[in-house]
Amino acid sequence: MNAGIDATSARTGAGRLVIVLGGLSAVSPFATDMYAPGFPQIVTSFATSGTAVQLSLTACLVGLAIGQVVLGPVSDATGRRRLLLAGSGLFTALSLVCAFAPTIAVFDAARLLQGAAGSAGLVIGRAVISDRFTGPSAARKLSTLSTIAMTAPVLAPVAGGLVLGVGSWRLVFVALAAAGLVLVTAVWAWVPESLPAERRRTGGLRAAFIAMGGLLRRRELVGHLLVMGCGLAALFAYITGSPFVFQSVYGLSPTGYSLVFATNAVGTTVAGVAFGRLAGRMRLNSLLVIGVAVTVTAAITLVALLASGISTFPATWACLFGLTSGFGVLLPASTTIILAVGADAPGAASGLLGGIQFVLAAAAAPLPGALGSTTAMSTAVVVLGFVLLSALALITLARPRQGRGESSTMDRTSPAA
Repeated sequence: MNAGIDATSARTGAGRLVIVLGGLSAVSPFATDMYAPGFPQIVTSFATSGTAVQLSLTACLVGLAIGQVVLGPVSDATGRRRLLLAGSGLFTALSLVCAFAPTIAVFDAARLLQGAAGSAGLVIGRAVISDRFTGPSAARKLSTLSTIAMTAPVLAPVAGGLVLGVGSWRLVFVALAAAGLVLVTAVWAWVPESLPAERRRTGGLRAAFIAMGGLLRRRELVGHLLVMGCGLAALFAYITGSPFVFQSVYGLSPTGYSLVFATNAVGTTVAGVAFGRLAGRMRLNSLLVIGVAVTVTAAITLVALLASGISTFPATWACLFGLTSGFGVLLPASTTIILAVGADAPGAASGLLGGIQFVLAAAAAPLPGALGSTTAMSTAVVVLGFVLLSALALITLARPRQGRGESSTMDRTSPAA
């Protein structure tokens, strides 16, 4: 009877842990995109330019990238729980600074720091999973976090629009502060320290960053980082290009475009769920190859159709649905393998993962319109370029046939997990 109670408690504890880590994974994407519908209001409020307001988005992305690179290895040396509490608390405070910022300069600076604080949940959340679980259990939980992180940017502008329906853009940041406060409470209650003192990296922060350098000397890890980073860059090129493709080229209304975008997001989510179910039955590297192959096939097909003059709404939508579905397998598979390959320094590995994600995503986002106008072909070519780079990194550096990152099927869980 006691064993049964312990098993139930373990499942409940693991479920609560994943719920909290899922919230931490979602809050940063929400902070990035939730205020986007309020850009015109912010321009008027600060009597500034649209470029200055857009800079606040860039500042947040930079903060997210730098924060993950720094906080990942720091958590290997100091532990996870205190940094999660500090990051969530600072995110709450900085959201309020954004809400009551008197000038655009203060607002942009607060956005930079808000991104850095919010990055703690993303990078340390993955490390906590790596601390507590291995094998299929880790893959399923990381798939859940990846799916949340991928769908949150889709839901964020919708949620922001609803908030703007009852108040000003400042209310968006008050809502983010409230979410941060809830997460602080949840971390305090349900996220115990997952990295005991005896497993922490000795030698202080210098040793932690040396460990990150050591990870970058591993060919297979660099390969998987590039597979994942280029895949996410392609996803962001799709995100920034698709509004122009479907609304300006194919004449959809904003509501119609939202429906298309949401449908494609469902494809990503369903593929992520399928990955979680298959992770215990198939090799992770095999699933990664499938994900990369689906994205490459969809992108090549779209470019070929457009080049041959077949530029129709159904054909373009079908290809992009296939593309986003492929991402639903590619991203969680590569994330799981990266953390398995870097299991001796999971915080550093998670930091590298998050850093390359946002650096390549920020670089890819403006490329569909780099030549002056965003068209279906310009978007498709940029997407194809990045998925081909992802495939090239897979073949030449990651080398999936070698089976790197394939964890034991036994889970590393504690009774409280």
